[in-house]
Amino acid sequence: MPLDKPYQDIPGTTIFDADQSRKGYWLNQFCMSLMKADNRARFKADEAAYLDEWPMTDAQKAAVRARDLNECIRLGGNIYFLAKIGATDGKSFQQMAGSMTGMTEAEYRDMMIGGGRSIEGNRRVGEQGDAQAQNQRKKKDA
Repeated sequence: MPLDKPYQDIPGTTIFDADQSRKGYWLNQFCMSLMKADNRARFKADEAAYLDEWPMTDAQKAAVRARDLNECIRLGGNIYFLAKIGATDGKSFQQMAGSMTGMTEAEYRDMMIGGGRSIEGNRRVGEQGDAQAQNQRKKKDA
């Protein structure tokens, strides 16, 4: 029986839970390997060859090569591990976050200084005062 995951209805959000951790295990291990200078040098010299040393899915390897961090997250990557790819490329976390939101680094910085994104459209589905009642109905019907 799968676990009830009421947090799965947060628009545009992938929660890094145990299932995501299992899915992204080798992707995240690859990222952690980039903490060593010799591994970073090998990766930068021949990305495809280095990635082929890891039992990641083809989709994960393609997402890394494309530097599509949102796809990496969807495929089980954890942003704190994925930051190692950005660091290998000489990118700051702020630059990476900006790229993930479709903003320039300056736009992202200014948004965060201004208080972050609006919560409108970024709440849980049903979060207009009835989210808990909605969950209770689901449990009652089960």
